[in-house]
Amino acid sequence: MESALAALFAPFGYSFMLRALIVSVLVGVMCPILGAYVVTRGLGFMGDALAHAVLPGMVIAFMLGVSPFIGAVPAGIAVAVLVGYLSRRSGLSQDTSIGILFAGMFALGLALMTAARGLPVDIEDLLLGQVLAVSSSDVAVTLGLAVTVIVVVYSFHKELVFTSFDPTGARVIGLPTRALDYLLLVLLALVIIIALQAVGIVLVIAMLITPSATAFLLVRRFTSAMALGAVIGGVSAVVGLYVSFYLNVPSGPAMTLVATAVFVVVAAARRKVS
Repeated sequence: MESALAALFAPFGYSFMLRALIVSVLVGVMCPILGAYVVTRGLGFMGDALAHAVLPGMVIAFMLGVSPFIGAVPAGIAVAVLVGYLSRRSGLSQDTSIGILFAGMFALGLALMTAARGLPVDIEDLLLGQVLAVSSSDVAVTLGLAVTVIVVVYSFHKELVFTSFDPTGARVIGLPTRALDYLLLVLLALVIIIALQAVGIVLVIAMLITPSATAFLLVRRFTSAMALGAVIGGVSAVVGLYVSFYLNVPSGPAMTLVATAVFVVVAAARRKVS
């Protein structure tokens, strides 16, 4: 019993693990809350594109010696708004606009990384996450962003759900559907930025979608799926952090694999029952 308790609390004898735990839980909870809208609206590709498109902003922030959040937040919001603007103005499909910006911005970020020398981060850290390296200021910024997202989602939840399920009906009753679409894209950008330090660019879409998809297999009500997805995401993040500590594997992939394993188990069990 004592050895089990020692193993449970051993990782958090280190201050960097405590900071990593806070950020990981925030990521695990926040991603599925927005992920419910992403799954309902089919915005998975948009989430992946935003994760890659913030790279130039992060690299510029590193070049200036400031927090990557300072570069990633305006870059993510700008790309989110630009995608909506291009798809409406150019007549191109949203997927096409996303693909163009995704490729262009990610290429710009890689070019900046190549041109800049001596950055305190490498491409592997950005792709796979570096949650064990977060500072106290990073934790504070992450917490602030998470609180902002929760407050906005709570304030506009009914409108966002209505627009997600019945955009035509929402327009008929006078809801500002275009503004709500932009709001959701901006919130999505913020949540992706929150998740980047924990799971990295490559895996952020998995934490955004997988817990939410698992929740929708178990419950039907939208708000219930949001809450259950947040629980699944939070547990996956914490368990993944333990796996990372004891098996010496990267934290981001460990969290993603735990979330994926939960989805596979739930999907298999649901199929057996049905």
